[in-house]
Amino acid sequence: MIISTTPSLEGHRITRYHGIVTGEAILGANIFRDLFAAVRDVVGGRSAAYEEELAKARKTALVELEEAARELGAGAVVGVDLDYEVINNMLMVTASGTAVDIEVG
Repeated sequence: MIISTTPSLEGHRITRYHGIVTGEAILGANIFRDLFAAVRDVVGGRSAAYEEELAKARKTALVELEEAARELGAGAVVGVDLDYEVINNMLMVTASGTAVDIEVG
C-alpha cells in the first residue's frame, strides 16, 4: 500500500475517496522517567533510546493507519499527517490521512 504525505500520487489517478483513517500509539506514563534514567545514552544532545521509542510509536501509528485503510478496501493513503502530543505524562503519536483507491495513470 502506498502511504504518502502528499495530496496526490505522481503517475497514479485517485478514483475513489473512502474517507479519513487514523492510527494511534501511546507511550506509557513511565516512558519519560525510563528514558531520562538512560541519560548516559545521550550523545551530542540526542538520546538514541528516546529516538527509538518515538520511531516505534510512529511505526505503530502508521501500521494502524494502513490497517484501517485496508479495512475500507483502499489501495493507498494520501495527505498523511503525523502529530505528537504529551497528555498526562504520556506521549501520543497520531497518524491520519485519506484512504483512496488509485489506478496507474
